[in-house]
Amino acid sequence: MITKEMTIGEAIRVDASKAEVLMTFGMGCVGCPSAQAETIEEAARVHGINVDELMEALNK
Repeated sequence: MITKEMTIGEAIRVDASKAEVLMTFGMGCVGCPSAQAETIEEAARVHGINVDELMEALNK
């Protein structure tokens, strides 16, 4: 299960297919350095993305 407290990098290491989900939400930074330190929740806030919708998609 992916949680909003995980970094983007952690989520992708758990399941590489999650990178595609993140990109569909406009988070093209899955490979950038901040992805290793920024939580999914922080990234969603920065990108103006509803974190609950994102989490639902990541955990389908």
